[in-house]
Amino acid sequence: MQVNTPEQALSILKDNDVIWCQSMAATPYRLLEGLKSVALNRRNLTVLQLHTEFSEMLSAPSLQGHLRQRAFFVGASTRQAVNDGLADYVPIFLSEIPKLFRSGEQPLNAAIVQVSAPDKHGNCSLGISVEATRAALQVADKVIAWVNPKMPRTHGDALVPLSRFDRYFVEEAALPEHRQPPQSETTQKIGQQVASLINDGDCLQMGIGAIPDATLACLGHHKDLGIHTEMFSDGVLPLVEQGVINNSRKRKHPGRIVTTFAMGSQKLYDFVDDNQEVFFLDVEYTNDTSVIRQNSQVMSINSALQVDLSGQVCADSIGTKIYSGVGGQMDFVRGASLSEGGRSVIALPSTACGGKVSRISSLLAPGAGVVTTRAHVHYIVTEYGIANLRARSMIERARSLIAIAAPQFQEQLAREAYDDWGLSI
Repeated sequence: MQVNTPEQALSILKDNDVIWCQSMAATPYRLLEGLKSVALNRRNLTVLQLHTEFSEMLSAPSLQGHLRQRAFFVGASTRQAVNDGLADYVPIFLSEIPKLFRSGEQPLNAAIVQVSAPDKHGNCSLGISVEATRAALQVADKVIAWVNPKMPRTHGDALVPLSRFDRYFVEEAALPEHRQPPQSETTQKIGQQVASLINDGDCLQMGIGAIPDATLACLGHHKDLGIHTEMFSDGVLPLVEQGVINNSRKRKHPGRIVTTFAMGSQKLYDFVDDNQEVFFLDVEYTNDTSVIRQNSQVMSINSALQVDLSGQVCADSIGTKIYSGVGGQMDFVRGASLSEGGRSVIALPSTACGGKVSRISSLLAPGAGVVTTRAHVHYIVTEYGIANLRARSMIERARSLIAIAAPQFQEQLAREAYDDWGLSI
């Protein structure tokens, strides 16, 4: 049923409802604005989400007892609330969230989404973010939608009939954009190091940010690259235009970019609109290691906050303070390692806090979350070089990692390797 306002659409929510919120750049932020006022007349609502945009209002102290956020991935809008105990973080592989919904392990009463305008057949599109929302729509008792004519129509698993919505309202508004971050000398050097590991015909997975963009900027002379990833951004567009990324050697979905969400500029959103060469698929599929490994030469490129001398990778917290989430890093690290000719890279600047702290450390900070284990790690890359840790002993790992740490910390790390691990470097 069509209504006029977000508040009217959300009026069907009841006390104790568990609500899935479509996430990333497709966050239905107008519905979240309405949810803040509706929740004041409800008790014990729970909002499940990944990273959401423009959702800071849900952390308001006035909502305590009325609404609580439960994040499978923490972003800027939820980070403070999670670390202040006003919201919850659930560590989980991104590929497993749809299974929670479909199995009933995570009960779900409602879903709120942002979709494109319907086509002549009455079908809308989830647009630039399918992720776990496809699964949520299959099991939720109530579905509430913001129909936004600005949302691109995408292909794959994004189709949803207008009749699926119990309530919806129509309003045109801009999608959140993420501009490409400026490149520093450090990120450019890291990008060059990572690019040196990429071969013609590789199938790439990468995230968003300066390092992936710096890497992609170095690939103009490569051939026949493919994309099977959980997300992509503007950095791929020049390579598609040049024919470098043509997906011709992929075994799964040849000729198509496969993703589950996209986040970037309006140019990116225009690129994916009605583009049958881009498939937005359920994250249970895109991030399934048994699917990923079917492509040969899978190259996964991810980042980290800290790496210890044994190769343990912390990517979701700074000590005990939650920063992001487990996400799909391990899905792709493992999928790439199982792929014929596959490799995985963890790329990070060598220091933090303006060069005062080494990101390569003898031991992880107390409470730091290990996302990629030392048994799974392959390449670690900083601006100072590449450390290949696969099938390496503890002392070989420590030596390789110290060699790519910032020079001012190398002597200290060598001492700590002996003090902490009994390793003579």
